[in-house]
Amino acid sequence: MKKHFLHSGIDRMIEIEGKEYLYFSGTSYLGIAQDNDFLDVLANNIFEYGSNFGQSRKNNIQLKVFDEFEEFFASESGAESAALFSSGYLAGIAAWKSLIHFTNEVWIASDTHPAIIPDGFKASDQLNFKQWKNHCLKRSENLSSQTILIIGNAVDALQVEIHDYSWVREIAKKHEVYLLIDDSHAFGVIGRGIFGTYSKWMDESFHLLVSGSLGKGLGLPAGIVLGDLPKIEKIKSTPLFAGASPGSPAHLQTFLEMQHTYDVAQEQLKENIQYFYNRIAFLSQIIGHTDYPVFRYMNDSWVDQLEKSGIITSSFPYPHAHSPKINRIVLSAFHEKEDIEYLADILENLAS
Repeated sequence: MKKHFLHSGIDRMIEIEGKEYLYFSGTSYLGIAQDNDFLDVLANNIFEYGSNFGQSRKNNIQLKVFDEFEEFFASESGAESAALFSSGYLAGIAAWKSLIHFTNEVWIASDTHPAIIPDGFKASDQLNFKQWKNHCLKRSENLSSQTILIIGNAVDALQVEIHDYSWVREIAKKHEVYLLIDDSHAFGVIGRGIFGTYSKWMDESFHLLVSGSLGKGLGLPAGIVLGDLPKIEKIKSTPLFAGASPGSPAHLQTFLEMQHTYDVAQEQLKENIQYFYNRIAFLSQIIGHTDYPVFRYMNDSWVDQLEKSGIITSSFPYPHAHSPKINRIVLSAFHEKEDIEYLADILENLAS
């Protein structure tokens, strides 16, 4: 697999060895990290707050923006409370650590992000999500009443699947259930506005925690855990929360000030997805949905052929170095209609 190295950030166009390419890869679904209005406000806030804030959230000197961000994000997501971390990975670790000690059973979906997999456990890699779901339902019927921790992603961004967790309610009729979901590839894209899937899966019959990175769709160097007040307060009482520096306050303040920009970007992304889907829906070689910005194609030779046509897509072996390559097209709000038309034309030619 040929790798390319850049000397500047990504955008809808990137330059490699003096040649420009359309960029249909990455995770900047809303294009926020490339949005000039967002960057202008961010620059002002960096002068206001500095480039970083390296103090513990338990220090006697605090910045109010951290609490304001948590309160706002929790409210908009439908959660009672939120705990902010410097990364989604750290947020995921904090989430599973808060749940693991009082559960009898731990059931983990095959595509689960490593951040929310407890130490000593591994995902059920022999089953796809639907098979795993059916296995969980059957196993729950045969078990006496237990405390069960169910772990999975909101989205499989590699296989391009949006997961359903409504079936967890059935298990909760017999067992005490804790559901931990990683929303890293959902924030900004699916769920309640740009705030992910918490409100979609919140249910009185089981306990819910949602964690994830804010650095993908939302363009923020931070991670978050969403849940009810007692669970979040438990997380905030741990050394993991107290000892870790929080995310960049300048980015968080910019997020609070730029909600209109996020709304516009999400609407643009939806239009781009629908337009692209309409153009390639008849191509059996491409897998995708009308409500998610990632599309998968199976033919490895297309990677180089697209590159020769001036288009960079995502391609790498997963989950291991010797695994087959996963080839994907990733749309962003920063793509223009002409970009998508050109991509669709090339794909039609390759598929014919």
